[in-house]
Amino acid sequence: MSASEAIIGLLFATAGALLASVLSIVPALHIYNVAGLLILGTAALGPLLPPEQLALFFLGLVTSYSILNTIPSIFLSAPDDSTVFVVLPGQKYLMQQRGYEAAVLTGIGSLGGIAVLVLLTPIASRLFPALRTILQPHIHWIIWTIIAYMLISEWPKGSDRQPAGLRRWWDGWRSLTAGLVTFFLSGLLGFLLMYRSILPVNSAYQNLLPAFVGLFAVPWILQNLLARVELPPQHISHSIDATPWLFLRGTFAGALGGLFAAFFPVVTGGIGGFIAGHATAQRDDRLFIISQGASKVVYYVGGFLFFFVPGLHLTRGGMAWMLSTVWNAYTPQTYYLAVAAVLLTGTLSFFMLLLLTRLTIKIISRVHYRFISAGTLIVLLVIVAGVPALGEVTGGGAALDALRAGLGGLLICAVATGIGLIPVLWGSRRMNCMGVLLLPIALNMVGAGATVAGWLGLVQ
Repeated sequence: MSASEAIIGLLFATAGALLASVLSIVPALHIYNVAGLLILGTAALGPLLPPEQLALFFLGLVTSYSILNTIPSIFLSAPDDSTVFVVLPGQKYLMQQRGYEAAVLTGIGSLGGIAVLVLLTPIASRLFPALRTILQPHIHWIIWTIIAYMLISEWPKGSDRQPAGLRRWWDGWRSLTAGLVTFFLSGLLGFLLMYRSILPVNSAYQNLLPAFVGLFAVPWILQNLLARVELPPQHISHSIDATPWLFLRGTFAGALGGLFAAFFPVVTGGIGGFIAGHATAQRDDRLFIISQGASKVVYYVGGFLFFFVPGLHLTRGGMAWMLSTVWNAYTPQTYYLAVAAVLLTGTLSFFMLLLLTRLTIKIISRVHYRFISAGTLIVLLVIVAGVPALGEVTGGGAALDALRAGLGGLLICAVATGIGLIPVLWGSRRMNCMGVLLLPIALNMVGAGATVAGWLGLVQ
């Protein structure tokens, strides 16, 4: 690879980061959905965007998105599965006039996560293939162990303020029951989407978008609208309350969780960060926010970088799966260029985070939060209906199929919202909504998925 080709590749990565800086602040618009539409359009974009440059463009997209999606998750309350844990302490900071500080702490954790990925570069081609060989036969029971830990960690808890009897029993078991119900209902939804999606064929690959929007984003928006939240004026601080030791601890925990999530199928950055937080005994909000920033960057970017590692070529995450349909990386030079692109676009995205967070604070200071929440809900519904419809049109479907795709997306979102409201109303973890992926895929790994789908009448 010549120097000019490397420079052109870095320019494509930068272009991807700049595009993601705009798209990432749109509530609930996942960058994978944008990448899916680009993949469908590669036939027309071929001369302008060859596969090797498309790979670096995608790398810039995912790096910038993993850093900048913090903004809507904190200020607009539209989290996805990887940022849902950032929102809880982030909302606390927001109500304490420290939303900017929460975003900066997450960004610092993201830089720490990128530093970990860069430091792993010299040993990645030897470490990860060996690790994959060791762990591959055991992935199925590891996934089931994660599921068990998630559910057991909702162990009965109560306030002991209720009188003895049935009411005290229900006070203790309410969150556990809600967690179990949420997990299994979302798992049933996952089976439906995987085995008999109601979306037309050309847009069926988009069926998880309305499900995730309904499970994670819409319930939070509805909660904001009903609660009539009043946001206090936000303070733009010029320093952060975090020591170097706190940064190192948070980065270590987040990178540990992110690598775990990136390496294992189905496990998301939020779940990986949750497990790593328990393993490292996190109790400080600052530590938690930094670790989640590192976790989601290592999860998204690290999972995609595995695709470039020589001798590994692990396809983890939607971006790697989509890219693998049109191109594969084989040389160490390509991997080193990919790491350089991550370092460049990650640094650029951190400064974009500071700028766009200030801009978002100006907007929410002038527009009432209820109007922002209502506008966010409208944007979510447009995305839920529009992206599947656009996927149908791009795939060559007719106008009637596009209409069916849009209505199908709204129906999936409505069902998912009903499930996503259970943890909001009953005080369990929203992480249990990840049953939409965990339950069907874990059952498929042990060969029972098709049997269960048959019991449900989803296959003949």
